[in-house]
Amino acid sequence: MRPITRATAALTLLAALVAGGCQRAPAPVVEPTPTEPTQAVEQLIRDLRRNDLVSYSRHAVPPELHARLDTAWNEGRTRWPLTDLPLDDRLPAFIDALSAPGAEKQLLTVYRRQFSGANAELRSAAATLGLFATQYLRAEGDYSDDERAHYVQLVSAISRWAQKAPLGDVQLARQTIPSLVAGARQTGLAGGPDRFRELGMRHSLERMGPFFERMKRVVKVYGLDVDADLATARASLIAREGERARIRLQYTLAGKAIEAELAVERRDGHWYLTDALRHAEAEAARSANGSAPKPATDENAPVAAADKAAQPAPPAATNAPPAATAP
Repeated sequence: MRPITRATAALTLLAALVAGGCQRAPAPVVEPTPTEPTQAVEQLIRDLRRNDLVSYSRHAVPPELHARLDTAWNEGRTRWPLTDLPLDDRLPAFIDALSAPGAEKQLLTVYRRQFSGANAELRSAAATLGLFATQYLRAEGDYSDDERAHYVQLVSAISRWAQKAPLGDVQLARQTIPSLVAGARQTGLAGGPDRFRELGMRHSLERMGPFFERMKRVVKVYGLDVDADLATARASLIAREGERARIRLQYTLAGKAIEAELAVERRDGHWYLTDALRHAEAEAARSANGSAPKPATDENAPVAAADKAAQPAPPAATNAPPAATAP
């Protein structure tokens, strides 16, 4: 589980005792193939706003790699693309706990004992977790320089939000725990990792779409409007050289302006995030015991780093939008 996922998951779990009703997963939307690097990034953002994880999985990687990931999922070797989202390795156990008989009463008991009224402790925990995750991201893990710079900003924004959110409000928990439990049961995903494997990638992602939407509404109750923040996202071209390009992504998260640079590359006429391809390749090659392959060698390292070292930067695009400003 990547540290950024650990950070967001830990904070989200504190808030995950509230939710609204469960909705059906949207049907995958067929869109024109993006012909520009920025369009590929914008397409993935639209998929996330629609909670359409099936389309996201198909837009994030080439068809051949998607097929290998589907095979790895059926063999229980990965749950990509859920590995790139909060609650990654905790998700099956989380759904099992919510779906268990008597979960409503048990969850409220645990909440009252550990979280109710503990606002000061929760704020302190959020600040400490933010500092720890930031230090880890700057020095450890299999990340490109672009990812490290981006994820540090995300952790800072999420930590700041969690320090202000009313995570210790027992009234919210008492009113909405039954709705969250019912929603988890409606996914039909209880049964641990084997249940995800049995259903396969597509059917599991179809069932996860409404739950992903639910979690966004959960944190919105506490002041984090993920869909509104995704709506602020703007992608602009920094540079392009043949089959490779660099994109600037600007958006706000929990009131904090985020600016990231992303490497993208074209395969068979389609544009994809280079780091996303690298992580997906690792998931597809993951062994049956869950171990990942060794880090990529120089010849397979992220192309953005290689390009920076070996080639002069192409001229900057002139159609980039103005930088985002903090609200």
